[in-house]
Amino acid sequence: MNAIILAAGQGNRLKPLTNNQPKCLVELFGKSLLNWQLDIFQKLKINDISIVKGYLQEQITFPNINFYENKNYETTNMIETLFCARDKISDSTIISYGDIIYEESVLEKLIKNNDDISLIIDKNWKDYWSSRLDDPISDLESLSIDSENNILSIGQKIENISEIQGQYIGLMKFQNTGSEVLKSFYDKCKSYAENGKNYLKTDISFEKSYMTDLLQGMIDEGYKIRAIPINNGWLELDSYNDYLKYQKMFENETISKFFNPYTS
Repeated sequence: MNAIILAAGQGNRLKPLTNNQPKCLVELFGKSLLNWQLDIFQKLKINDISIVKGYLQEQITFPNINFYENKNYETTNMIETLFCARDKISDSTIISYGDIIYEESVLEKLIKNNDDISLIIDKNWKDYWSSRLDDPISDLESLSIDSENNILSIGQKIENISEIQGQYIGLMKFQNTGSEVLKSFYDKCKSYAENGKNYLKTDISFEKSYMTDLLQGMIDEGYKIRAIPINNGWLELDSYNDYLKYQKMFENETISKFFNPYTS
């Protein structure tokens, strides 16, 4: 089992914290986002770790880590960042966004799952989103699952809060046939893009498509993607407002409601 961390983004919404450093190196509770992740991976004996860099990539240096670079980070999105490390998508690969942190128990659930394609989803997302945003619905996308925890819809525009049965956190695993499915489906989308078409969405270029667009495309093609439910245990650092709120909750010792920094 290996891991790929997608850490090419600029983090414009985190300015001024990202004026002179990449988003993934912003510190929360005394450690950078990347350090939080690396510590958890290594604690759980996953030592084959790759990081895909982009913005201010020269600052991201860690020993015994594989590095890749998305030179087009300014004009592309998560899918293209991931496929800069295509040769590391192997028999069992965990993929993590670089702007999240999570508790050991969250990663353990993903590691233990046996499905070909699996995603962590937070079932207790309402409290968390309400604590971050005045109008949480405006920032939310669909995530619906069937009775067997297979994902039916992900990352789509919503009209009703009932379309949300959990929150995708940006942590997933591809193994067994799932890794090859991911690569072959990407190649299919890429071939369409070479002819100026986006197989996933018509209103944006393929290069700017979101990871959830790729996942929804795979679901639409009939591939099963399993949801692994959690109840909190993670944080996303998306904006400067997030940063201020988390730091205040840490000082007030209330942050453990959503993420426990003392046991991670």
